[in-house]
Amino acid sequence: MIFVPLGKTEAIGANCYFLMIEGTGLIIDVGADPEEDGIDSVPDFGFIHQNPNWYVDHALVTHAHHDHIGSLPVLIQNFPHVMVHMTKATRDLADVVLPASARLQQRRLREGSSVHEPLFSEEELGVYNYLYLTHDLNTDFDVTGLKGTTKVKARFYSAGHILGSAGVLLRFEEEEGEERRVFYTSDTNMRPQSIIPGGEYPDPPIDVLFLESTLGADSEAELTTRRTEERNFSDALESAIARKATVLIPVFALGRSQEVLALIHRFKQRGTIPAETPVYTAGSMRAFAELYDKTRHNTPRLDPEFQVYDVDQIRLPRNRDAQRDALVGPSIHVVSSGMMFERTASNALAQQIVEDERNAVFLVGFAREDSPADRLLVAAQQGKGTEAVLDTARGPQPINCEVKKFRFSGHAHRRDLIELVEKLKPRTVVLMHGEEEARRWMSDNIKFFYPHIHIAMAQTGQAARL
Repeated sequence: MIFVPLGKTEAIGANCYFLMIEGTGLIIDVGADPEEDGIDSVPDFGFIHQNPNWYVDHALVTHAHHDHIGSLPVLIQNFPHVMVHMTKATRDLADVVLPASARLQQRRLREGSSVHEPLFSEEELGVYNYLYLTHDLNTDFDVTGLKGTTKVKARFYSAGHILGSAGVLLRFEEEEGEERRVFYTSDTNMRPQSIIPGGEYPDPPIDVLFLESTLGADSEAELTTRRTEERNFSDALESAIARKATVLIPVFALGRSQEVLALIHRFKQRGTIPAETPVYTAGSMRAFAELYDKTRHNTPRLDPEFQVYDVDQIRLPRNRDAQRDALVGPSIHVVSSGMMFERTASNALAQQIVEDERNAVFLVGFAREDSPADRLLVAAQQGKGTEAVLDTARGPQPINCEVKKFRFSGHAHRRDLIELVEKLKPRTVVLMHGEEEARRWMSDNIKFFYPHIHIAMAQTGQAARL
């Protein structure tokens, strides 16, 4: 089996991996880097094109986050005969995520914030739909290529990350007749969240485990229980609302926003925060919430009766004057992006509230180093009034508001990932989806506890035979 990462591996960006298995060419995930524009944001399919013996028969998309699905139309442009496999929920989410991406690219070009032509149009997406095949969890399906010399079977397992997310088990026989089992965790969470239960995994042993390592460098996440974090989050919201603060909660539009709204609903029911406290949401997260509710009886849930729209929500106004009125506290604003990238709602609102010490910004997910959310947190930790750049056009701002971080990540912490290695008993572990420090910690600890396991680090464009 030949393995080649096609996207960046030193950071979390355009996740995309190529496998050549006994004549079958597979792509697992086909993401786009949210901090890049145009062709720089997509995986480098040239690594495949430049090898005449490589081709793509099937693609498996594990979930609908932009860094795992955002380049799917570009993949189809490059390999028009590819068949694309995903869960039904991911297919439904893709019908929201990809058209929204096409519109955003067009708008950025029109506004002058990007010089790149859109990579695909909404019209194209309608043509590509016939290539999407959906599969139930825990059910085998065939992904053997036209030139495959042995059958390749795939199976989705619930990843516990967001709605529709799945890990992928591949089974095939090599020339010697030995069956091999390969498992790709994707983004995974072994513990229950507010809506989504923990992930499920195949029986051991596994020959090759492709293991995410997002939180490998986060030493505090493993020391924090969800119950404690929920209590701390509840207390922080209660205190902020009592002083009539405007509370900004930057979230990923898909997954984290729905989980946070479920928590706010719970806090209001308990009386921790007043039921009349306005909660503002915006953009595509409202469409995602509708899909969460529609699929609650046929996708993994902790409580199938809970609906995200049970939480009273107000659409955040786009008009600047109306938006200014909405920022009068007490109020809660659950908006994307989670890392507060420039030209997003969370970044724009943060610029308006961070200089007032009465207000608060509560971070509830992963923020990669030097993202605006990370810069905000670092400045707040250095003391009130420390400046941070949230928007390069505006320049430094003094951070006077309360800034706190809560660990509600949809990713497993590093000790849980080590336990997953113990559970699956792989011969080889390939570390991916993590910054260099995170993957290094994972590598060192797997070697310490399981010295017999071979460790490989995914490197962009470098083919490895596994």
